[in-house]
Amino acid sequence: MKITVIGTGYVGLVSAACFAEMGNTVSCVDVNPAIVDKLNAGSVHIFEPGLEPMVRHSRADGRLTFTTRLEDGIANADCAFICVGTPPQPDGSCDLSYVRQVACEIGRHMQKDLVVVDKSTVPVGTADEVRALIDKELAARGVSYQVDVVSNPEFLKEGDAISDFMKPDRVVLGTDSERAASLMRELYSPFARTRDKIIVMGVRSAEMTKYAANCMLATKISFINEIATICTQVGADVRDVRTGIGSDSRIGYQFIYPGVGYGGSCFPKDVKALIRTAENAGVRPELLNAVEAVNARQKKYMASRVEEYFAPQGGVAGKTLAMWGLAFKANTDDMREAASISIVNELTAAGMKVRAFDPVAADNARQIFKDNPLVEIVDSQYSACEGAQGLLVVTEWNQFRNPDFDKIKSLLTAPLLFDGRNLYEHSLPASYGLGYVSIGRPAQQPR
Repeated sequence: MKITVIGTGYVGLVSAACFAEMGNTVSCVDVNPAIVDKLNAGSVHIFEPGLEPMVRHSRADGRLTFTTRLEDGIANADCAFICVGTPPQPDGSCDLSYVRQVACEIGRHMQKDLVVVDKSTVPVGTADEVRALIDKELAARGVSYQVDVVSNPEFLKEGDAISDFMKPDRVVLGTDSERAASLMRELYSPFARTRDKIIVMGVRSAEMTKYAANCMLATKISFINEIATICTQVGADVRDVRTGIGSDSRIGYQFIYPGVGYGGSCFPKDVKALIRTAENAGVRPELLNAVEAVNARQKKYMASRVEEYFAPQGGVAGKTLAMWGLAFKANTDDMREAASISIVNELTAAGMKVRAFDPVAADNARQIFKDNPLVEIVDSQYSACEGAQGLLVVTEWNQFRNPDFDKIKSLLTAPLLFDGRNLYEHSLPASYGLGYVSIGRPAQQPR
């Protein structure tokens, strides 16, 4: 099948690479010449495990090409995927300007019947708008082609996107067109060989499904973080509580890990967007508002714990905190809405210096904090600890899970470890002589 993918961000490039891997001919379109040049040179501009070799392989075999010209990419396409950004606007609503622009461009340049697929996360009703914009451009050209607009939301996790695409839990298709449904079933059949994973529904239901899924997961995260806060105050251990409730099959263990709050390109944006959608429809989204509020509070929680600890010592001003992890989660360089940003800004506003390390996101972090003289990004995990008054773990990178505690203690001027991910057994850091402050568990004094 001949496919055009418009946009080469996480969703677009992963989708294109996986479709090409299954033997399809895929043309990727991006407006940024630098990105296209880099991709044509065999490199990728985003960090996603396994993506670069897959792109390089399919490009070498001629199944995957990159261009800045949509008219070239779409000329012979059977299917065009819209995978452009839908960033939040100041009021939290979804900015559809890129989607609208692409829809108009498709209408201006398509040369045959076409199935257009909304892969970007978009509000309910967007597919109808895309169809209207394409039809308007076709009418202006005086041509008539059959156009079906399908909603096909993605459910990819950054850091595990290749596996998620190749072995999906489900493939949601929103369409009322038998022709479009048949084509999409054919396209996705290689990814659903073990069982039927394809779910066909109405377009608006598919658009809503994406938001509902992400908001449900965000709700679980905010819930367990709220429980963790209560546990801290009443002397319970949230890890025990998690085991107790997660063993209930109705609840399960996924997404009930207490931490520093959710971030990234999806959950914060999608919760805000669904709140705006609900309000525009005359619905008060009280639960979603609470989910967002709890998360905003949680992003600053570890900063508050650090400030509380140092308050009897004159506060955090003039002190240095080592920080491990800056990306919003492990296995990505994505800093969008990362909790580390809230933590750093809170502590440096109080006069504390932060010396941070991240194995992948360092360059992105340097750009974000370039105007903050109290932030230093270093290239060595342990050099971050030299002379610092404590260490805070923010991102759950594997290399942080079994560190050299003796070395940490020797490098710090005060034996203190703050754990924003509950990576360590409760009594372990204390056994190495480190004070230990985690989330939803009693603090441990060094032994």
